Amino acid sequence: MDNLSPKPAFAAPTGEKFILSPTAQILVESPMPELLRLGNFLADALRDATGYALPVSVKRAAETRNNISLALDADATLGAEGYTLNITPEAVALKAHRAAGLFYGIQTLRQLLPPATENAAPQNRACEIACGILRDAPRFAWRGTMLDVARHFFKVEEVKRYVDLLAAYKLNRLHLHLTDDQGWRIEIKTWDKLATIGGSTGVNGKNGGYYTQDEYRELVAYAAERYIVVVPEIDMPGHTNAALASYPDLNCSGSAPALYTGTDVGFSSLCIDKEITYQFVDDVVRELAALTPSAYIHIGGDEAHATDKDAYVRFIERVQQIVHAHGKQMMGWEEIAQAQLSPQTIVQHWFSDHAAQAVRQGARVILSPAHKAYLDMQYNETSPLGLHWAGYVEVQDAYNWDPATQIEGVTEQDILGVEAPLWSETLTTLSDIEYMAFPRLAGIAEIGWSPQAVRDWSEYRQRLAAHGARWTQLGINFYRSPQVPW
Repeated sequence: MDNLSPKPAFAAPTGEKFILSPTAQILVESPMPELLRLGNFLADALRDATGYALPVSVKRAAETRNNISLALDADATLGAEGYTLNITPEAVALKAHRAAGLFYGIQTLRQLLPPATENAAPQNRACEIACGILRDAPRFAWRGTMLDVARHFFKVEEVKRYVDLLAAYKLNRLHLHLTDDQGWRIEIKTWDKLATIGGSTGVNGKNGGYYTQDEYRELVAYAAERYIVVVPEIDMPGHTNAALASYPDLNCSGSAPALYTGTDVGFSSLCIDKEITYQFVDDVVRELAALTPSAYIHIGGDEAHATDKDAYVRFIERVQQIVHAHGKQMMGWEEIAQAQLSPQTIVQHWFSDHAAQAVRQGARVILSPAHKAYLDMQYNETSPLGLHWAGYVEVQDAYNWDPATQIEGVTEQDILGVEAPLWSETLTTLSDIEYMAFPRLAGIAEIGWSPQAVRDWSEYRQRLAAHGARWTQLGINFYRSPQVPW
């Protein structure tokens, strides 16, 4: 129990062991489909590794001994994502007020098993689980990461693998940066050239491609089964060269620029005063809203250096109305706080003091400070991947900050949560993604989940070291930081 991550709000180990035996069952309190699905999720995670049958069935009172049980609890103080886990030598009992809490308790339970159980090869030996009582719930509701699939495209199966890694650390948001100067990655049927032309290339001409609407739905559903909400981003009015290259009418000149494969920013803009621009935005948001069950549409809004400020403000305010008209909350990078925002709108801090301006308007914020949370920043000057315009971000840097004290004028009550962006200018493979995300993403997950009072770097680095063996079994290409005693 000393090596759990994120660190639980409360844990009291007893020093005893529960032995998962070949005859063990996964028991659920009722035949509710969601409970049965979670029971099978846990069983599937353990069957290959243990070689045990682990049947899933509805619990009868006499069956509790030597088994793992899942149940919904009337205790509303656990919230939507909290859980209790009571492990004795006789049985394991996981309870939560909502199904999401059971899912997060399952992640804790998996971490209590030996790292070798993450390997699909049967271990043919008893699996021991440390005994004790845990009561746990998250600090923040929003705990996420952003994946840039626009600079380089990543396929559905690669993103699914990333989703599984997020779920293991109780992250619950996947922000997909779907469009940028270098690529448009989502099929829009009313503007089909966005994908076929705008999605045809990437940085240095590599990793072109796009998600069909069916593929996007598949990703959203896969994430939802792991209680992860997909938040799609269509960046505008800047970062739009892929769209401008696809449709000449979106340009003030009426002429389309060439496709772009470099890494500069701030040079492109939609034509703010053309009515077709807003028809384009409305069509894109309408189709994306229909594909996305979650409440959010992210409209970017960052680094719009090629857009006049007054025009930028008019654009953001009109786009906000379009997003609301399609039944969604607008999100944007913190520059959008220069416009008049609805209190519903969510602002994402990354580099400036605009987040405090948003809070003064009644908006809430998500914290992604580039010098702490950007997973594409190099670890140090010798890192083979990444950039360093915001500085080098070692594992301790990514862990050692408190959202509540990060920005003057922004208090904990103003903060929805934290998110770690992973921009992909230098990343072309899943292995690259894993190297930049781990181990730093585990630290961001703990910032989002664990109470600030229980977090301490000197203790965390020891806990983190224990996860190296687990990541090795999972085949994760993680950075072995010299700050951590692997």
